[in-house]
Amino acid sequence: MNPEQSRADQPAWKTWGPYITDRQWGTVREDYSSNGDAWEYLSHDAARSKAFRWGEEGIAGICDEAQQLCFAISLWNKKDPILKERYFGLTGNQGNHGEDVKELYYYLENTPSHSYMKMLYKYPQQAFPYEELLKENNRRTKADPEYELIDTGIFDDNAYFDVFVEYAKADTTDILIKITVVNQGSSTASLHVLPTIWFRNTWSWGYDEEKPQLMSSNDGEIIILHKKLGNYTLRVDQKTQVLFCENETNNQKLYNAPNSSKYCKDGIHEYLVNGNEAAVNINAQGTKAALNYELEIPAGGNASIRLRLTENNNADNAF
Repeated sequence: MNPEQSRADQPAWKTWGPYITDRQWGTVREDYSSNGDAWEYLSHDAARSKAFRWGEEGIAGICDEAQQLCFAISLWNKKDPILKERYFGLTGNQGNHGEDVKELYYYLENTPSHSYMKMLYKYPQQAFPYEELLKENNRRTKADPEYELIDTGIFDDNAYFDVFVEYAKADTTDILIKITVVNQGSSTASLHVLPTIWFRNTWSWGYDEEKPQLMSSNDGEIIILHKKLGNYTLRVDQKTQVLFCENETNNQKLYNAPNSSKYCKDGIHEYLVNGNEAAVNINAQGTKAALNYELEIPAGGNASIRLRLTENNNADNAF
């Protein structure tokens, strides 16, 4: 029996896997509307500010089998009006052929036990054409083809990043993470890469008696404390800025109502894109956190970030 067959037969090896949905917003799972209008209740624009109840979403994400702790990547090319934390798409009412994600991404590798996983996300270096995709698909009829991201011409000059995300398990609760960014353009380009870790919000709905916590260590790593899941650490081989907020709905923004927390789910977006320093917790703790790597990548060049998400009782979990 080869090693992967042996791992695949052991449930513990599947404790962590790609169990985060590509898209949670605009679905029946998060519909609390009075008229059952699931497609429109939670929009893509509102998703960055509203805590989900039934599941999480992310780019190249993984989580434990109960989705208590989640990890995914976020990106910002300094041109977009929003932090790229989730895939953009059209709802069933917006698309001329119904629901459709308007992104370019590819799942490249995945073993049965999820001991190794690899995917590719293509991120434009110019501002993502959100409005163009909405307007053109809305203009077209069912007799017309769909208008896709590649049809906008944003990739015509190869001014984009290939973002490869790889996971390799050293053990069932010890996951090595490598993010490699390739600049396919003809000139040097800047990119913020934000490996992001957060707890699914279970405390606001009464599922947990104890709220979990993320905090920063003296080494710039993220300490993860969860009563049920156990204690983990997100280790880094390159120390960088760490940003903290809470996975809590921004009620003030969405509903003009008081917030339950000073720091909301969209705090990292607000800090990075809008320059709102008060949106992140200066005490370096919360239920959502991101490592902020600002990369300058020459034309045709690449840069890599290495991390390790590991349970604290693992014997050898250093780089």
